[in-house]
Amino acid sequence: MSNKCHTKLVREGQYIAEVEIELIDAGEGWSPYLSIEDAYKLDDVRAALQRGDIRTAGKFGRVYTLTPLAV
Repeated sequence: MSNKCHTKLVREGQYIAEVEIELIDAGEGWSPYLSIEDAYKLDDVRAALQRGDIRTAGKFGRVYTLTPLAV
């Protein structure tokens, strides 16, 4: 069993957050997978972005604002 760091992007509306998680590779079944703590962290970030609570989302990773471009 090995663990690997991974950056997950969470997008909600005009915001996107980069959240560091750890993927667990057991070498069998549904590998790689998240720990329950990382799954809850992603849920918390998504909920914070939905509320527009950038401060809380920023505690878990970097938050960016998406700006549409006219092409």
